Amino acid sequence: MTDRKVLTPDDSHPITVDPCSSAVVVRSGPVRIAETTGALTLSEAHYPPVRYIPRRDVDMSLLESSEHRTYCPYKGEARYYSLPALGDRGVNCVWSYEMPFEAVSEIAGYLAFYPDRVSIELVGTPT
Repeated sequence: MTDRKVLTPDDSHPITVDPCSSAVVVRSGPVRIAETTGALTLSEAHYPPVRYIPRRDVDMSLLESSEHRTYCPYKGEARYYSLPALGDRGVNCVWSYEMPFEAVSEIAGYLAFYPDRVSIELVGTPT
């Protein structure tokens, strides 16, 4: 096992997790992959915000578990899922931090999607 660096968000690398004030629908063409009013928005440093969708609101029958894993020193190990119906574009296009670090513990049990591979639509007026 390798020693992995664990970092805590701070002023030089801020991370916030907030409830999304809009409903979120994830689609691939006409196929609805997820729909929720319980999404979280993770904002990290200079990266675009990421919507995390509760697993209960994702059609998991459309996803296939992948062996691919990545590591973020701020969030932990991410596991990936593929969307076979998308062919090559669907490979490893969904990720989840099953056991995220304490600083972002709210995203446990949530999934995120690459927005260049699926449509992520915010529905309704944010409050």
